[in-house]
Amino acid sequence: MSASATIRYFESHEDRAKCVELQELTWGHDFTEKVPAAMLLVAQKTGGVCAGAFAPDGTMLGYVFGVTGVKDGALMHWSDMLALRPEARGSGLAVALKEFQRDHCRRLGIRTIYWTFDPLVARNAHLNLNKMGARVDEYVVAMYGEATNSPLQGDMPTDRYVLAWPVDPAAQAAPLDRLPAALPLVVGEGAREGELVDETEVGIRIPRDITQLAASDVAAARQWRFATRRAFTHYLPRGYHVRGFVPDEAGGTYLLTRRPA
Repeated sequence: MSASATIRYFESHEDRAKCVELQELTWGHDFTEKVPAAMLLVAQKTGGVCAGAFAPDGTMLGYVFGVTGVKDGALMHWSDMLALRPEARGSGLAVALKEFQRDHCRRLGIRTIYWTFDPLVARNAHLNLNKMGARVDEYVVAMYGEATNSPLQGDMPTDRYVLAWPVDPAAQAAPLDRLPAALPLVVGEGAREGELVDETEVGIRIPRDITQLAASDVAAARQWRFATRRAFTHYLPRGYHVRGFVPDEAGGTYLLTRRPA
């Protein structure tokens, strides 16, 4: 993390306005899922998290936003957004913002934090599953609709993983450091669709940068979306879970493992 950055709760309308500006910088001015300043204020007053990482000159380098609610009779927290300015990416601020959020939830007695991410974004798969120890709770088809008018989405269906991240670090999932030998790939390079085999373990490939691919060849990006959707919606309802993710130069591979009966 940048040694000069300060992470704190939003304290003013100016802070909230900076957050809206950063949303637009990240996802575009026409992004339909933008959270307005008024909702940031309401969320913070009702147990949510609205916090930013600020440079000494007041520039918002990144922010995290989430709301607190109830699931299955217990308090839970939904982390809705996290974004960094381009120059702050890779600095460790993303993890620091999540840790700030987790500390907030710990003080409220919350045990689990949930959020979503696109399974086709390899860098986020590595961050969420390997570095943070979150686990995949479910796969949702077109969770935010068929498009969000964001350049990052490439006008693709917004299929998402819902992740569950334990507030207690001891309950985090262990990272996966290698794949089994002779792993059958049900989605291979170039979004090639393999046979949906009935094996204990299967692999699902994803590309290195789906955002760049969507910007240059949306048809190829959509092919990845529908090939991986076919595999996830086949295996996950049949008792498989996402054991982990192994990144490589071409993207990476999810390992799906069948749970014991």
